[in-house]
Amino acid sequence: MARPVAFLVASVLVLGGLGAFTFQLHRGTSQNVSELPTDFPSKSAFLTLQREFRGNLADPARIVVTGDVQSPAVQAAIGRLQQEIAKDPTFSPQTQVVPSRDGTAIQVEAFFAGADSSNDAAFQGIRDLRSTMVPNAFRGVSGVEVLVGGNTAFFTDFLSVADRYQWIVLVFVLGLSFVLLTVVFRSIVLPIKAILMNLLSVGAAYGAVTLVFQKGVGTAIFNAIGFQFQKTQAIEAWLPLFLFSVLFGLSMDYHVFLLSRIREEYDRTGDNAEAVAYGLRTTAGIITGAALIMVAVFTGFASGRIGALQQMGFGLAVAVFMDATIVRTLLVPAGMRLLGDLNWYLPAWLQWLPAVNIEGREPQHVLRPSIEPVVLDEVEPVPADER
Repeated sequence: MARPVAFLVASVLVLGGLGAFTFQLHRGTSQNVSELPTDFPSKSAFLTLQREFRGNLADPARIVVTGDVQSPAVQAAIGRLQQEIAKDPTFSPQTQVVPSRDGTAIQVEAFFAGADSSNDAAFQGIRDLRSTMVPNAFRGVSGVEVLVGGNTAFFTDFLSVADRYQWIVLVFVLGLSFVLLTVVFRSIVLPIKAILMNLLSVGAAYGAVTLVFQKGVGTAIFNAIGFQFQKTQAIEAWLPLFLFSVLFGLSMDYHVFLLSRIREEYDRTGDNAEAVAYGLRTTAGIITGAALIMVAVFTGFASGRIGALQQMGFGLAVAVFMDATIVRTLLVPAGMRLLGDLNWYLPAWLQWLPAVNIEGREPQHVLRPSIEPVVLDEVEPVPADER
């Protein structure tokens, strides 16, 4: 707080520099046998299968044709589809046609030419099947329905759904957080600042995961102290949205806890600098203790052998650690020190917002009416002859 500009700039440079690697994050999946550690027997068997047999036989794309599959037109269309698949370099020239027992459906299995059926080329192959090859082969054929499935198709659909809805989730979470913080703290500056700081810590977590697992930077150092990190071609597709949801909730929890103490002291004294110092001093122990517990738990996930859980645990541990150190002890006090009383600015047109106490109302002490002492009249002593 004595040098707010220096610490603010340094904190933003560290978090922003790490978060810059987020733009190089490539989403995919490591949920295939090739990403397992080399000492897994299942991986050895899988590599042997790939080496001894041409094409990826373990996980083909499955094109299912239902309806009047016995008609000559449908049979001719299936032949054209096989020819289209054979011309595409993504797939193996050989395909397998499997009819159902009751004769109402036919499954065409298209094998991928590469060893990996969960890379970008395989995903694009599924898209080409759906958008080009199948429509071209079945053009003019009626009475049938053609569906493209398989694990690769499932994951292609997952990527499409995630791309479509992740921005809706982001806007909803950020907007709701802004509204709630504005009502609770009666300020529009604090919510904006809280959201920006939380996004900085989340972005830094994305960058750290990209740097270690996708770029391979520092992998040897982590493995030397007991981890088993492996460089991968892509980060788990579900991880960015998952990390955002968990980390934004944790970060906002810390932030509300800290700002509540600061607001209480500011309301009592009217001194912004003293209120910030008081809030940090009274919440540091609890925030640090909770962060250490969570970092220890998340490190347990990172120390496992499955790539997806390693990425998740590492990203959560790094984000919580940076949030409880750089953000809470450097960025928040420096920013609030520079803004001063502007932290608590609420426009006049929002003064109608109710005053909400997130921790409940303070108990009201009822004052009982005092009882005035009764003063007795003095009694004159009775003469002895009258007793």
